[in-house]
Amino acid sequence: MSGRGGASDERGRLVADPFDYRVTKKGGVIVSRGGRVVLTVGGGNAARLIVALQRADDSQAQHLLARATGDYRRGNERG
Repeated sequence: MSGRGGASDERGRLVADPFDYRVTKKGGVIVSRGGRVVLTVGGGNAARLIVALQRADDSQAQHLLARATGDYRRGNERG
């Protein structure tokens, strides 16, 4: 899946090393990868992320978490 409608994971990194998340009692989202916390999202951004994650399947959730952490590349970037 690529383009504006969805992200691409051509190298399979999100399958091989997936993100994990948990929602805190205060409504924040703690995002981790490889057992390490990489990001904590709070406030309105967390609320929007939670709603999006609830609607997403596993693949879409991985892309949402990648975008939230900034660990996301557009198709035209190399590296």
